[in-house]
Amino acid sequence: MASHDGDHPDNVERNRYASSNRWRHQESSAFLRHAAGSQPRDPQDRSDTSDLASFLNRDRVEPDIPADAPRPANFKPIMIGAAEAKEKIQQADSASATEAGVAIAPPAGDHAATDGKDIVCGPLLNYRKMEGSTWYGSALIVTQGGRRAAPVLHLRRGGLHDDREKPDNHNDTTATTTDTATNGGEVPTAGAEGGIVEVQGECLYSDPRNTFWAFGLSVEMEQSESKWEYWFPDMRFTSQTKPRRNVFFVPALNESMRIMFHSCNGFSVGTDEEAFSGMPLWNDVARRHADIPFHVMVGGGDQIYNDGIRVNGPLRPWTEISNPKKRRHYPFPESLRQACDDYYLKNYIKWFSTEPFAGLNGQIPQVNIWDDHDIIDGFGSYVHDFMMCDVFRGIGGTAHKYYMLFQHHLPPPPSTYTTDHAGDGEDPNQLMDTYVAPVKTDSCYIVGSQHGPYVEEHSQNIFCRLGARIAMVGIDARTERTRHQVNYPETYDMIFDRLRKELQSAVDAGQPIKHLILLLGIPIAYPRLTWLENIFTSPIMGPVKLLNRRFGFAGSLFNHFDGSIDLLDDLDDHYTARIHKKERKALIERLQAVAAEFSVRVSILGGDVHLAALGRFYSNPHLKIPAEEDHRYMVNVISSAITNKPPPATVANLLARRNKIHHLDLDTDETLLSLFNKDPGNSDKTAGFNKVTMPSRNFAILTENSPNNPPSGNGEAAAAAAAAADGSTAPSFAGRGGHNFLHEGEVDAGTTHKAASAAHGRGNDGGLDVCIQVEIDQHDKEGRTDGYGLTVPLLHCTKPTGLVVEPFPEQQEPHEGS
Repeated sequence: MASHDGDHPDNVERNRYASSNRWRHQESSAFLRHAAGSQPRDPQDRSDTSDLASFLNRDRVEPDIPADAPRPANFKPIMIGAAEAKEKIQQADSASATEAGVAIAPPAGDHAATDGKDIVCGPLLNYRKMEGSTWYGSALIVTQGGRRAAPVLHLRRGGLHDDREKPDNHNDTTATTTDTATNGGEVPTAGAEGGIVEVQGECLYSDPRNTFWAFGLSVEMEQSESKWEYWFPDMRFTSQTKPRRNVFFVPALNESMRIMFHSCNGFSVGTDEEAFSGMPLWNDVARRHADIPFHVMVGGGDQIYNDGIRVNGPLRPWTEISNPKKRRHYPFPESLRQACDDYYLKNYIKWFSTEPFAGLNGQIPQVNIWDDHDIIDGFGSYVHDFMMCDVFRGIGGTAHKYYMLFQHHLPPPPSTYTTDHAGDGEDPNQLMDTYVAPVKTDSCYIVGSQHGPYVEEHSQNIFCRLGARIAMVGIDARTERTRHQVNYPETYDMIFDRLRKELQSAVDAGQPIKHLILLLGIPIAYPRLTWLENIFTSPIMGPVKLLNRRFGFAGSLFNHFDGSIDLLDDLDDHYTARIHKKERKALIERLQAVAAEFSVRVSILGGDVHLAALGRFYSNPHLKIPAEEDHRYMVNVISSAITNKPPPATVANLLARRNKIHHLDLDTDETLLSLFNKDPGNSDKTAGFNKVTMPSRNFAILTENSPNNPPSGNGEAAAAAAAAADGSTAPSFAGRGGHNFLHEGEVDAGTTHKAASAAHGRGNDGGLDVCIQVEIDQHDKEGRTDGYGLTVPLLHCTKPTGLVVEPFPEQQEPHEGS
């Protein structure tokens, strides 16, 4: 029989797949109470085993407890570090939450008696899909304590616009008719004012700390925009600011959605949050939503920053290990998993309950993908052998659990990775006093065929229609990520197969999609920084790395995890990185083929880089193809960050200097548009030559110029008519390069463009108005912004012959040190 790893700790390297203690799994909390121990036993302890044998001989069959009956609270997360440190962290959490105007749940493990009616987070509203004339979405609330009787959501057509001025816990008694429905059930006949539908809550996950309830919503779309109100009778809110009633808007059946796009909604570690006035741009979002409501809020990743887990959370002892090799072999036992689980849960509840972001969570339906900060900074882009360490595998699974719950309203996997559970199947330690709903998905998701290399779950890619003539594809660019790939080739194949099927179905139904939006977590039309990559990976950095390892020289230049250059993980994250060159080219060519085949205009949303910019792909000028007929013309709206601090102006100016015209292939060029005709307000943020990158916080608005709109005197048609009236001809843009305007919709791009004015989305030429709202003053708590706009034209394309589409590069097998 093989000896335990612990028998010869000095001579045998620890097997990362073996149990971290002698007992195959962490002792349960029930056994800890039996043994009167307050901490897990040291795995190397040679004490007598009679106490364990005595415990195991007892009857451990749990009684049959009804689902709605109180359950015993056996779950108690174990924090790493002294009890005093744990108490200080909890006090700091409570203090910061009070300052932010939110209420958080009691510390995990302190399970006072509760009736399950206290809402500690939510409601959070999600959009899922359209099928025929039906809009589908979901609402989520998180209640205090383990599950009790399922709460009920009341939904009705019309209702109040907003009652945030007088938040209270009184139930509505004005409605006279009530229809009962199950999850996702039928709603009252369109236009039936006052008719209430009851939606029963579905428990996604529950443990003694909190319970997650999801409510499926289905709404019949009408000939005009409709407003829907919902609330939770008999429930209480711990927050004093959260609206007790919420409303959302559904577009008319023959109209497309008004879209708000954001990314990087949080602060990096060490940021002076007070210097940036918290999250004021959400106030600007709220004002614009009150004026002309958004139908969907698209999150491009980093909806929350969980990096603090390594600074004031349970990973601090691990991060402080100076030797990267020792850090790589650090175990991730059940005790550490529970502590990390507790951190992610608390951080989500705190951040998603912080105003003004919290108020909009229940008013504008969300569609989200995730990125590294939703897990931890740089996750997926460090060297392979370090990414395979126990801690990264453990927190990848734990972060994914709460990403699925909070951002997708779906059940998480029953258990996640620990070093204590060496066997296959569910970990019984993680299921103690815990309910996890059976795994399910929705037809809006394109689920990857194999799990990721470091997050041992399947990618959640998205297809959904955003109203009558717009569709969106969101690519999960984090679950499958390594330093050498963004996604598996098989995943891209699945996405494009689904996309072609959906576009063809729309054509067959006589309702073709005119605009396709691709949602990415990272920019794809962005200045190259290959020269910086070459410096960081060159032999000249070898002596600097050695000095850093021996003496801590240039410590700020190196990351806290694998000891490599800190900026390398950010550079390797981008599609424009040298190692992603083939994958990027294949993706763009595949998009070009789809655009040509279905005459659909492709536009791309991406964030991550903490500044605003507008990249474009387009046909090489020698082809002389007008943009209106150019299937290669695609804009990349780069909008980031809505909350995090921007980079210094010197970085933005450096990127502007690198804004060359690049050649993707013989027929496709790319560069940034000169969008920023002036700095926001009266500021002087950037150099005079920099018209392409803006280092200020921002978000974006996209609205179709619906063909159903009345003539407005704006847009291409009006310009052509005016030109004809005075005997001149409309200007020709064919043959122009990317440092010029490529079509009428780019002329006067910036603050004077009609897409940045009250005329935004009021045209009727079918184009897509895009406006990036840029913060004027970081000290302005109202978050006022200046808009920078352009219009993306419709595509009128006859499919060209001879299109060559290269396959996606085969997955590279990562090796040690790569």
